[in-house]
Amino acid sequence: MEQEEFIKKSSILEVKKQYPQAQDFLENIGLQNLPEDLPLDEALLTVPEDDLAQFDLTRKSLPEQLIEFINTIRKIKGTCTQVKNLTIIGGENKNRQKEKITLTVKAGEIISIVGPTGSGKSCLLADVECLAQGDTPSKRCIMINGGRLSDEERFDLGNRLVAQLSQNMNFVMDVSVADFLSMHAKIRLVKDEQAVVKKCFDTANKLAGEKFSDDTKVTQLSGGQSRALMIADAAYISSSPIVLIDEIENAGVDRQEAIKCLARSEKIVILSTHDPLLALGADKRIVIKNGGMDKIITTTDTEKKCRNTIKHLDDTLLDIRNRLRRGELIENIDELRNNI
Repeated sequence: MEQEEFIKKSSILEVKKQYPQAQDFLENIGLQNLPEDLPLDEALLTVPEDDLAQFDLTRKSLPEQLIEFINTIRKIKGTCTQVKNLTIIGGENKNRQKEKITLTVKAGEIISIVGPTGSGKSCLLADVECLAQGDTPSKRCIMINGGRLSDEERFDLGNRLVAQLSQNMNFVMDVSVADFLSMHAKIRLVKDEQAVVKKCFDTANKLAGEKFSDDTKVTQLSGGQSRALMIADAAYISSSPIVLIDEIENAGVDRQEAIKCLARSEKIVILSTHDPLLALGADKRIVIKNGGMDKIITTTDTEKKCRNTIKHLDDTLLDIRNRLRRGELIENIDELRNNI
């Protein structure tokens, strides 16, 4: 009741300061220019009833709808579960043989999934995405903070624990990159919205192979640009504490910087990959065979040293790709031998 009285009797400026979501609500129904020095009840007297009717609102119902909107958004923000760890309890492989593996992943850790094409890497990601409770073909169970989840917790849209970045990112909203990021930041009640949106945009451009502007429509972004935008969004705006990535090496983004970006945000990152640099850059890797988790390998210090040599080879191949894209000829065999 106190909230209702405050919203109805306080000046619109005071309401916006107390509840930033009110600005979005009023903008969505074309009332962003209401006199801010007046209480909402009085300010609405300046608005024709017909203008409100097109949004199925009246002067009496509008404050009630505003309160419901504010509380819904605050609930979305307030119900985010803090995930300290995620545990994968083995089920069975394609031959119905038991997976004798249990893996616990802590916040801030990176786990890679490796195995031949068709071995079951994407199925493991799918089990984590749906927070499986023994109800998928693999019979695996995913536990959060050491406990099992109820169906209500698994499918709560306001408390999405998992964000998945698939190989193909498609947008259905025809809005600019700036508007897309701003809307998501507002929904998540991000502090210092403008600074976070700018950081997200700058990071996306750093990750993308080809730069884009903030007024570019998201539907016009290339596959790599879309993936870069969503990686940056997952790192700085999304509240999901678990991020799944399917073969980021095919995304047309700076894959190593993308993983570093997500790791710095203290999220649990699980990625399937064929890329040796990504596999060895993870804290641990899950080896998949015949649809099952065959073994868990902790990256050794020796492997980390080998990774530096592999990176040199990878940089050489990247340089060749870029030179070919620029229309250059690759003819200096001695130079290639020296680099390799």
